[in-house]
Amino acid sequence: MLIKNFFQHKSVRRFAILGLFALLLYLTRSMFNLILVTFILTYLMDRFQVFISRKLDPIVRIDRRAIIGLLYLIFVGGITYTLYRYLPVISIQIGELVVQVQHFLKNPPDNAMVLYVVELIGKTDFSSYMKQGADLFYQYVANIGKVGVQFLLSVILSLFFLLEKPRIIQFTSKFKDSYLAVFYTEIAYFGRKFANSFGKVIEAQFLIAVVNCVLSVIALWVLDFPQLIGLGIMIFLLGLIPVAGVIISLFPLCMIAYNVGGFIYIVYILVYIAVIHAIEAYVLNPKFMSVKTNLPIFYTFIVLIFSEHFLGVWGLIIGIPIFIFLLDVFEVTTDEDEKDETTNEQVG
Repeated sequence: MLIKNFFQHKSVRRFAILGLFALLLYLTRSMFNLILVTFILTYLMDRFQVFISRKLDPIVRIDRRAIIGLLYLIFVGGITYTLYRYLPVISIQIGELVVQVQHFLKNPPDNAMVLYVVELIGKTDFSSYMKQGADLFYQYVANIGKVGVQFLLSVILSLFFLLEKPRIIQFTSKFKDSYLAVFYTEIAYFGRKFANSFGKVIEAQFLIAVVNCVLSVIALWVLDFPQLIGLGIMIFLLGLIPVAGVIISLFPLCMIAYNVGGFIYIVYILVYIAVIHAIEAYVLNPKFMSVKTNLPIFYTFIVLIFSEHFLGVWGLIIGIPIFIFLLDVFEVTTDEDEKDETTNEQVG
């Protein structure tokens, strides 16, 4: 009876179901890539569709399924064309970037400052990280068939979900009056929290990474940097990592800058990184991120370290969104939230 009463508490029941859901995800960890890519693709495409519909509805009303179909045609067509046209070029350029960075580390110029920086990088074993990243890329290229099948399944599942979204919602709501009503209520609660926190942070990270990549490639093109496609991909992928991605990208960019134009180009790169970071901090983050995502940098790095340890490369990308989701579930408020609540109480 005591145990039964214990689980009657809403908070206990809620977190017990969350634990069961986390256990289920752990048991299906071999399908983690499929699940995660499907969710991210579904969320982003749904947001694009809603945005386009809002812009077009005052002018001409277009069926949402037609917009979704067109979005997926453009997406799949763009991916296919890019792989067919640029995959060999991308592979060569990334290989050249890795060789260039490793050559710089093994044969640094005779300068006290540069030698100190190279020694510092050597202590962090940065070259091995570069090699691991390149090996991971080549591994994906080598397993292009398996990766391609998983990606295709994600696209198909995402497309079918969005095309039948109203029917899926209607069918799922039937569980509300079934023997699984308790699970339905709690999963629906976590689903809303997940979409409003994890989904929005992923969307913001994606948009910020795209903007950073475009601005960076333009700046590097002006400075006449080589391997622009490879550098653009590197900057975009690192841009998905909050805060740390900017710092990590500094090392290879400064090395290449020194080879291209000496110390003056390193100064240009540092100025450009400072400008990009300022744009991200004062323009992009306030526009794309919610107030709840303003984590202290210490927390950001701690989360990234632990999430990379437990989730690997994916952890660097989804670690912060998962942490924000947990903060939302535990109803941890930020200083800004508390100020807003105090203001509302004073007004009231």
